[in-house]
Amino acid sequence: MRRQQPDSLRQRARYVFDRTLARSTGALLGWLAVCCLVVVVPVSTLLVWTDPAAPRSLSARLLAVWRTSAETLRLGGVTGAPLRMLLSVFLGLIALLCVSTLVGVITTGLGDRLEELRRGRSTVLERGHAVVLGWSDQVFTLVGEMVAAQAGRMRGAVAVLAERDSTVMASELDTVLGSTRGVRVVCRTGAPTDPAALTLLSPAAAHSLLVVPGDDDAANAEVVRTLLALRSLLGAEAGPPVVAAVRDERFLAAARLAAGPRGVVLDVESTTARLLVQAARHPGLAGALRDLLDLAGAELHVIRAPDALGLTFAEISLRYDRACAVGFLTAGGRALLTPARETRMGPGDRLVVVAEDDRPALRTPEVAAVDLTVMPDPVPREQRPSRTLLLGWNRRAPLIVDLLGRTARQGSQLHVVSRPDDGPGPGSLTEDMRITVAHHEGEPTLPHTLRTMDLFGYDSVIALGPDAGPERSRPDDETLLTLLALSALEEETGRALPVVAELSDHRSLALAPLGPMSAAVVRGELTSLVMARISQSTGMAAVFEELLATRGGALALRPARHYVLPGRAASFATVVASALRHGECAIGYRADDGGATSLDTGVRLAPGKSERRVWAAADHVLVVAAPDEAPRSPEGSPDGPGTLLGKLPESRRDPGSAPAPGSVDE
Repeated sequence: MRRQQPDSLRQRARYVFDRTLARSTGALLGWLAVCCLVVVVPVSTLLVWTDPAAPRSLSARLLAVWRTSAETLRLGGVTGAPLRMLLSVFLGLIALLCVSTLVGVITTGLGDRLEELRRGRSTVLERGHAVVLGWSDQVFTLVGEMVAAQAGRMRGAVAVLAERDSTVMASELDTVLGSTRGVRVVCRTGAPTDPAALTLLSPAAAHSLLVVPGDDDAANAEVVRTLLALRSLLGAEAGPPVVAAVRDERFLAAARLAAGPRGVVLDVESTTARLLVQAARHPGLAGALRDLLDLAGAELHVIRAPDALGLTFAEISLRYDRACAVGFLTAGGRALLTPARETRMGPGDRLVVVAEDDRPALRTPEVAAVDLTVMPDPVPREQRPSRTLLLGWNRRAPLIVDLLGRTARQGSQLHVVSRPDDGPGPGSLTEDMRITVAHHEGEPTLPHTLRTMDLFGYDSVIALGPDAGPERSRPDDETLLTLLALSALEEETGRALPVVAELSDHRSLALAPLGPMSAAVVRGELTSLVMARISQSTGMAAVFEELLATRGGALALRPARHYVLPGRAASFATVVASALRHGECAIGYRADDGGATSLDTGVRLAPGKSERRVWAAADHVLVVAAPDEAPRSPEGSPDGPGTLLGKLPESRRDPGSAPAPGSVDE
């Protein structure tokens, strides 16, 4: 057995010192006094003995040492009898104790206040600000759009309330958003379902209130509880407009009732499914739709146009130089997109346009002339059955299958490839008169599974990731693996696949290996953009209901040769007039660049009507097109199940309802 070494003197002294400190506060003060005297007295003695002007006698020098030490320790400098010196030391200690106590109280108070500020418990005293309640990946897009909307205000502010540390939220928002252009972004910690916590954000004085669902299973119920908390705090019909979103359609009815007449509730899952289906049918549409909805560049506006009263829609379409008309918002609050050319604008109607601002300038009569000689004769478009491949399965997959089944051409095919544990359950895939559905078990992330299929025989490929869960904290990983396998096949064959991928995290978008005909849709991003636009302009609710729901107008990228003869120079006004002959509204175009960029980028919205260019056969025109026929509904309603916003509240239909502060359309 190894013999233990004896403890050193230093170790024993350290042990005695630590044991003494652990006894009490008095022992700590005693050691502090001893340490101070050990340093102060020798240094004071050295100062006196090295001073040429110091007294010669020992008693005088000791008295000088006392005075120097007393001044250093702030004990006074009284000399004389020992009793007087002890009283001086006593008073000095009392003064030191009082000052130390005062400093401690002030330090503790400031620390508590700073901790309270760090925890985000102070009241936000703003007016006309935007309030975001809840936290998820949607917050970054939503706060970014609110910052853009508040940038023109004198004291713009966006307040966020969630059950997270306020400093962490502020740091994450600052990292993602970067510069906020003078708009204050303040974060507060608290439960959005607690009315007391809501008062921290002064919701009654806000311009708009937005409620986002979280990422957990209780997110939908939390949205309903938050809306009820706002209702109890502001009243059923008072306060600013409320825009919320849920992830489960089963909670839509309850959320609308809780939101009240001034609330609009969207369905994230249904919106994502609709965008995936539209992007699959029209490659490049996902990026164009993002550009159309965000607040950068040209976007949708609802404007009052008294100068257009009584004019036909065809006349109005060519009236503005840098705005493209797409329809009317009637006096009754109903959106009428892609109306007939002879439809006239009535009293109380407002104009729906795509423009860079809400006050587009009128064109002069001599510009933007329409050249009828370059317009091709309208011919019926080829409408053939489609073949779609769905890779993967999640909660949105049944919505996608339902949308494809209700809107596809007769004889269309849908093939689903998924793992057995992720795939559709028995009876979830039903045969439809228009579409044939087939399910194949396999691993979509493996190249071997994809090689056994005729991938290039499909019109579009939709890649889905699994739902997040305890074992799948990052569902985008499987989607990225699927995209890598598809990209490898594209490189081997030298052919491009029209792929649309669904991602759940916006950070995965920069990592996705997308081909020239591929696009990615971030789940919840479109919903956030729609929420932001509705919060700024309440009349946009009806417009988006028609634009994104299957029964209303639909965005499409058409070949430019449908509107202008290839190789001929023509103004964009000519394209607009030609699109009207097809019953469509042209709102932008994408010039052919020989495949240098992805189809998901490069769409130019609302160009000048007088802009002339030589149109190539490979150019595309972005149009808002009326549906060929209303989709069928099992309930017999022409609307079909799962509309984007559902039945709008009466306050959205009545143009005389109280406007949101600063909203353009009201």
